[in-house]
Amino acid sequence: MNTAGTIDRPLTHDPKKQAPMKPSTHEPAGSAPEDLTTSGAKDSRQNRTREMQLIPEALARAHMHDRLYEAERERRAVRLVTARRMQRRAERASMRARRALAMAVMQ
Repeated sequence: MNTAGTIDRPLTHDPKKQAPMKPSTHEPAGSAPEDLTTSGAKDSRQNRTREMQLIPEALARAHMHDRLYEAERERRAVRLVTARRMQRRAERASMRARRALAMAVMQ
């Protein structure tokens, strides 16, 4: 089969090397507004396609950013809990040492 390519499966992914859009046979020649050319339509179609192809990548990037931020918050919370636990343990050890010193001085 000797097909030049389709919109879904172009021969090349480089927009500059793709064939320009051909005018429709259903519309008479020159019916398009003068400010819209086939190259302009091709460029807008290529930009829209490129933007639409980048949407999942942007969503994945945002999702990973949120997950990393959430993981960092979780790590900070765990470190805070650990630090408070160790502080209480140190305070109890300090109180035991004071009592032991006071008992030693009293005897």
